[in-house]
Amino acid sequence: MNLEKVIFGFFILLAATLNFGFFIGEIDNPAHHDIYELFAALVVSLIATVLKLGDRTQIGAVHLSTSLVADLQLLAAAMVWGYAAHIAPDGVTPKYMASIVSLSGGALFANVVSVIILIAETIMQRR
Repeated sequence: MNLEKVIFGFFILLAATLNFGFFIGEIDNPAHHDIYELFAALVVSLIATVLKLGDRTQIGAVHLSTSLVADLQLLAAAMVWGYAAHIAPDGVTPKYMASIVSLSGGALFANVVSVIILIAETIMQRR
């Protein structure tokens, strides 16, 4: 068993599951979406991106691309939440929450693509 691949797969799957956990719920209800879960999804996604930097293969480039997309989407969601919570006069309204959850949905899609690539790569490897 290759410990590096275990850690790599762990962070890819953890990023996807944390993002999924944040995404689930009514799209415009702030009570269904925890800010700490969004923060955890962003941090784990950034760690997964750093782990993908060393791979110089074509599949590694696609892994990195999907991870960068997820990072960008989650960072944008965090920025919208920060704006809504601290700058917007009405606070975190259903409109802002829908935008935040939609952005995390884009990141979730990128994470799902990354997991599919990981599974395909694993299946294609010969023993």
